[in-house]
Amino acid sequence: MNTVYIPQGYTPPLEHYDLQRAIEYIKSHFQLHLRRQLNLKRVSAPLFVTTASGLNDNLNGVEHPVSFSIPALGVQVEIVQSLAKWKRLALKRYDFHPGNGLYCDMNAIRPEESPFDNLHSAYVDQWDWEKIITREERTLETLMDTAQRIVYAICDTHESLQLEFPQIRTKLDRHVKFVTAQELEDRYTGQNLTSGEKETQFMRDTGTKTVFLMQIGGALKSGKPHDGRAPDYDDWSLNGDILFWNDTLDRAFELSSMGIRVDAEAMDRQLTLAGCDDRRALPFHQMVLNDELPLTMGGGIGQSRMCMLLLGNCHIGEVQASVWDKDTYNAFTEKGITLL
Repeated sequence: MNTVYIPQGYTPPLEHYDLQRAIEYIKSHFQLHLRRQLNLKRVSAPLFVTTASGLNDNLNGVEHPVSFSIPALGVQVEIVQSLAKWKRLALKRYDFHPGNGLYCDMNAIRPEESPFDNLHSAYVDQWDWEKIITREERTLETLMDTAQRIVYAICDTHESLQLEFPQIRTKLDRHVKFVTAQELEDRYTGQNLTSGEKETQFMRDTGTKTVFLMQIGGALKSGKPHDGRAPDYDDWSLNGDILFWNDTLDRAFELSSMGIRVDAEAMDRQLTLAGCDDRRALPFHQMVLNDELPLTMGGGIGQSRMCMLLLGNCHIGEVQASVWDKDTYNAFTEKGITLL
């Protein structure tokens, strides 16, 4: 099912030519701010990995990656769904050291995404980043400090963007409110709200414009997780999502998912909890369980979503070239809004 939502009175903030200039500005400037805040170096990333490597991510555990065979090599490969595992292996192969990290462009295809709406497309584009940390840095304090640094990079990009394009009227807040998924569940116990609705209601109730929602993936007191997370990359007790308030859509707006990655103990525990013990035999999982990979933290930051947020667009199709159903195209065309 696809949904169409156009806020009342909405008009695109920029015309076509200026929109493309602004998208280029955001993408080129944000990565500079990000690399300075987190001490990162840019690397090239794969579009696909072999199925047998175990390097692809299964996200919430239900998505099936796009796959195909390469007859000349005799292998089956999958379009990446994210690069969380590949980045950790790359840090080892490229001889990075604690305090240093990498970032790259990640492009994915998620055809089973549902519904396709203002925020979700079959095409995903992210900045993916990963850095090596010490065992002493595997703490909530490290996680929270890094989330704040990413927010600084986003807000710095936004401020310079508004100087270049003064017609943009979006507002962001550098001050981050830290809250756990359990605290969110406790606050809205008994209310029939989805996870996303809880996030929006919390930001509306508290007047908070920027939130880092922590500890996602493990079962809460209700017996259910706030949201799904694969068991083999983030430590569920040391991860989180960066949320901004989106004035255009009048809702909480997830821009980044990140976390401190599993060590051997967390991998062992979470594979069992998720019923995924069969993955223990995969090469990547063996390396983690045998302490053969560096301890890291990392995440993904949506490129098109950032453009939406900073520019004030209401639909991801305004800033990203993808494919949409006829009803969506027609609804936006009638309002004079172009989907790329």
